Amino acid sequence: MDKFNEWMNAGLPKVVQRLQNDIQENGDVHSEEGLDFTGRHDIYDVLDDILAILFPSFYSRQKVPRSEMGFFLSDSLRHVSFRLGRHIRDVFKYRCKKDNCKNCNCEERAEKALVQLIESLPSIRTTLLEDIQAAFEGDPAAQYIDEIILSYPCVEAIATYRIAHLLYDLSVPIIPRIMAEYAHSRTGIDIHPGATIGPRFFIDHGTGVVIGETTRIGRNVKLYQGVTLGALSPFDSEGHPRKGEKRHPDIEDDVIIYANATILGGQTVIGKGAVIGGNLWITKSVPPGAHLQSTTERG
Repeated sequence: MDKFNEWMNAGLPKVVQRLQNDIQENGDVHSEEGLDFTGRHDIYDVLDDILAILFPSFYSRQKVPRSEMGFFLSDSLRHVSFRLGRHIRDVFKYRCKKDNCKNCNCEERAEKALVQLIESLPSIRTTLLEDIQAAFEGDPAAQYIDEIILSYPCVEAIATYRIAHLLYDLSVPIIPRIMAEYAHSRTGIDIHPGATIGPRFFIDHGTGVVIGETTRIGRNVKLYQGVTLGALSPFDSEGHPRKGEKRHPDIEDDVIIYANATILGGQTVIGKGAVIGGNLWITKSVPPGAHLQSTTERG
């Protein structure tokens, strides 16, 4: 005990000093600006509120009678606008400071992004209803639409993606990735907000699905669990990250990709109406209408 007390008096202050120096010298991993742990969790709460706006009584914390729907939506949208608007302003200001930006109006950009998101919620809901209908038609086990909304993880993952994708397209920093990773942690489905995904998109089961940033997916596409739409390599021949390049595949309309298939590469195109069997490894394009069932490696 005496040795421990001696260490507390002499050794512990040295550890504190080393940590303090390192934290203060590395501004990228410690900042009094931008988002912090509390802000990240507030984004989670705001996202839950947006899902409740899109699907009242399914994602809301209480049932919403039809007679009170207008009040609920108005109150919720004002609440979301205030909280999310503050975070969007913070991340724009922080990123502009990091990038030494001199010519942009962060307040104006943040306001524009927030307004565009709120005004886009009706069209996002319309697209999500198409996704849900595709799930109902594509899964023989589905008995009712409300069953899909309440219990299918793909609904939350795709809804979150469509919200985050809009913010990503508006160049909102950080927040789209936080939203996407929140959905990933809850559903097991990892969709980068930069991916482009058409309507009537259905992920059956979903666990382990990964969709990379530059993936393009057409209309009426169905994926099963464990599918990866990824990059051949995240690095170029000199070992540098391939930033700004098309790294992930294109999936055209009406494609079905079965469980644990892996499709890689920015030049890889899966043609319209193709069916990709489970456990396949694909690095070259597949023509429209093809049916691949072999477990042998392609590429």
